[in-house]
Amino acid sequence: MKKLIIVAIACYGLSAGAQVRQNNFIYLYSDSLIYANSIRFRPDFANVLQLRVDSRRVPTEQVKFFNNEDGFFANTRKLNYPGLNEFSERIITGRINFYRQVTYDPYIYDRGFRYRSRRPEVADARMYYNKGYGDLKKVNYSNLIQDMADRAESMNLLERYRKNVNTSRILYGAAGASILAGLISFVAKGKQNRDVPPFIGAGPSRRINERHTNFAASFGLMGLGAGLAAGGYVVGVQGARHLEDAVDAYNK
Repeated sequence: MKKLIIVAIACYGLSAGAQVRQNNFIYLYSDSLIYANSIRFRPDFANVLQLRVDSRRVPTEQVKFFNNEDGFFANTRKLNYPGLNEFSERIITGRINFYRQVTYDPYIYDRGFRYRSRRPEVADARMYYNKGYGDLKKVNYSNLIQDMADRAESMNLLERYRKNVNTSRILYGAAGASILAGLISFVAKGKQNRDVPPFIGAGPSRRINERHTNFAASFGLMGLGAGLAAGGYVVGVQGARHLEDAVDAYNK
């Protein structure tokens, strides 16, 4: 009986150790999977972040994904313009995964302080997505409409998202034009003729041209522009909600 207990404890310890290693791994572009006890981002002497896997350094340009106690991260090197090795955090997991570009500060992570929004927004300029361990793609209508084609509910919500985005852009464009017209009207001064009475005994009255600013038109145009911009923002927020609903429906 005592031997059985010892064997059971040993098996439990091996299982626990394996579980720790499975929670810390890197996935390379070569499709190799490497488990580790510790994975850390650390700056080198040149203050450049490097990936430390246990006691060895792994070049970040070789790493496609990595997972540690801080979360799951994906390399966005192929999608950002300078081609830098930056990592985005996975914020939504399911049939389709979403990632957000974040500033990775190892000292903040070590202290345990970390900002997380209650509801991760999926409509962001620095958002990416993928399926499984596939390559990342930028979050936009043209990409998502292809990868969500097998879910009718998501397709309908994506169409609403597209309409909201287009309407929001039109409103923002009209707002910019209206505000610009208001500024031009404020700077440009109109002309008005006015008769000036003569001095006593100085002859007939004189007509002069005066320039004045049309404040009513200027502020009216700028106010209209502000209203259109507010409308564009509201419509954009509604579009973001449609996109979130499309993702939720796809991941059901």
